[in-house]
Amino acid sequence: MTAALTRSNDYQELADDYHHGKPNRSLSYLLPAILKGLEKNTSIRRVFEIGCGTGDLANLLTRKGYIVLASDPSISAIASARSRFPDQLFEEASAYEDLHARFGKWDAVVSMEVIEHLYRPKIFAKTAFRLLANNGTLIISTPYHGYWKNLALALSGKMDDHFMALRDHGHIKFWSEKTIAVLLSDAGFKSIEIIRTGRIHPLAKSMVIIAQKP
Repeated sequence: MTAALTRSNDYQELADDYHHGKPNRSLSYLLPAILKGLEKNTSIRRVFEIGCGTGDLANLLTRKGYIVLASDPSISAIASARSRFPDQLFEEASAYEDLHARFGKWDAVVSMEVIEHLYRPKIFAKTAFRLLANNGTLIISTPYHGYWKNLALALSGKMDDHFMALRDHGHIKFWSEKTIAVLLSDAGFKSIEIIRTGRIHPLAKSMVIIAQKP
């Protein structure tokens, strides 16, 4: 990992400026697909979460019987998560770090609504790949973009709000099924499955992507 990819004071200041004020409400429509991905492989016991926010998903998966270590680059988010779920394991860490060297190998890696915020998603994909044991499972989610949804946003006049140009820490990557599949395939993942979630299929809020490390 080069110096350009390690954490700097400027990076930490930006990470800690991200305030996670409310629990992740998107879990209501993401969780069924997440659990489907985990339950497809009955050997999964240990789960690493990248970008845990205030810890809702980590807590839910722990209650399901998984051993979960959850990470986030925001000091304030980790402090809040530890306060809310004191028995859960949380660590301050970034997807741009060599997480494998620090935390070892895991049966599954999950990351919900994170990759659309990242300037360098290829590093994220490689980080997740290295974290996984052979035959491990990656499960990520990101807002869905496709022709009919984009057309509906344009016709409704909500495109500016959707693209979050005036919002700090908003979305900077807008993934389609094709582009997210190419990203993960280039990183070495196989058997990529995409499940659209929230709303009707053409206007889905998000997509949950399940992929395997050979």
